[in-house]
Amino acid sequence: MGLVDEIKKFLSKFSETSIPEEGTMSDDKKMSVEEVNEYMMKQCGFVPRMFKTINTVTPEPGRTFADFYASIFGDGALSKKVKELMFMSGGVAYCSPRCIVHVIPAIREGATTGEIFEAASVGMILAGFVPGGPGIPYAFEYALKCLEIEAKFNAGEEWEYIPQPKFDHGIF
Repeated sequence: MGLVDEIKKFLSKFSETSIPEEGTMSDDKKMSVEEVNEYMMKQCGFVPRMFKTINTVTPEPGRTFADFYASIFGDGALSKKVKELMFMSGGVAYCSPRCIVHVIPAIREGATTGEIFEAASVGMILAGFVPGGPGIPYAFEYALKCLEIEAKFNAGEEWEYIPQPKFDHGIF
C-alpha cells in the first residue's frame, strides 16, 4: 500500500466528523458574491482578503475553498478552535500576517485572551528554534499583533492584519 493509499485510509476514519451534509452547497447552485461571502464566513469564520476580490469575478473558487477549509478545520480529534490557534501560532512563528488572521475564527470558536496569548507564545518560541526561522524578537511583534486584533475584534472596532496593498511601484 502506497503513501497516498495510507493517507486515504487514515482520513476515511474521520469522514463522518468532517463537514456536515447540511453545511455544503449544492454543486449545481450558482452563488452570488454575497452568498459565497456569507457561505465562506459560515464555513471558515472569515472571508480571506483574496477571496473578497476573487468572489466578485467568479464565486465558484470561494465556495470550493470554503468546503476544503471546513474539511480540514472542522471539529475532529482536535476542535476547530484548537486548529485555528495552531495555525495562528504557526503564523507567529513564521511572521506571516496572512496566517495570524486565524485568530478571528479562533475567537469565533470561543478562544479566550489567555488561549490566544499562550498559542502566540508557543509560536514566538518556535520562531527561535526552526532552522532559518525569523527569531523570537521578530515573532514577538506578531504575537502582539494577534492580541491587538483580538482586542479590537472583541471591542467591535475595525481591525487589520496587514495593510492593503498599494500597487504604487511606479505603475499605478
